[in-house]
Amino acid sequence: MPLKQSEAIVLRTYPLREADLLVTFFTRQEGKVKGVARSAKKSRRRFGGALEPLTCVRVYWEDRERQELARIDSCDVLQSPLSSEVDYPRAIALGHIAEMLDEVMPDREASDTVFRLAWSVLQNLKAGQVWLPVTYFDLWMVRLLGFLPSLEGCVVCGRSLGEELAWFHALSDGLTCHDHRRIASSEMAVSSRKIAAAMFRAPLDKFIGDPWPRAVAADLRKFLMQILDRHLDKRLVTSAQLDKLE
Repeated sequence: MPLKQSEAIVLRTYPLREADLLVTFFTRQEGKVKGVARSAKKSRRRFGGALEPLTCVRVYWEDRERQELARIDSCDVLQSPLSSEVDYPRAIALGHIAEMLDEVMPDREASDTVFRLAWSVLQNLKAGQVWLPVTYFDLWMVRLLGFLPSLEGCVVCGRSLGEELAWFHALSDGLTCHDHRRIASSEMAVSSRKIAAAMFRAPLDKFIGDPWPRAVAADLRKFLMQILDRHLDKRLVTSAQLDKLE
């Protein structure tokens, strides 16, 4: 059977036997692909540093009849996260991208839109500049998964929120007005809803260079992660780690 090939993002690697690795890729052609890289711990010629998580590669693999796992033949590195500084916040943010893709994307289901989103975010996720790309990624992923409710009106009464403060709750979808907020609801600023609207109209690189400290759109990120938590019925490990960053 001829080898398949595709641009891909390495999501996870696990030791398998003495020298092999079990690798999960998110490929452009076939979505999430799991396979075995034989002797990957020993073969620098075929793999080198290509199997580091979040490395952008061109992967060559073979699907074998009646076998769930592909055989990974080799990888060519296209972009490595190790080619620029990796501080602790960037390491957590990179792990967040990998964990979300691994958790929410089904096996062997291609999504060129999600692939292009992840590829763009990885190119722009730099040390000291993690909050903008993380916010952009989370917002678009929740929307592309079909989980994002309208940010324009109260989910209870339907009234436009306009320029007023909105509210959200961990156990319910959507935003509410002040009159219909639940006990223990969190606030979402008008500025955060405007940021979301702007991100839906422009690619990530249009926002690069703007000051983006952790506090900017923190309420929007919390809202998005609460939505994802409900649909996954668990919390992503990296979401909790991002919350602890200063």
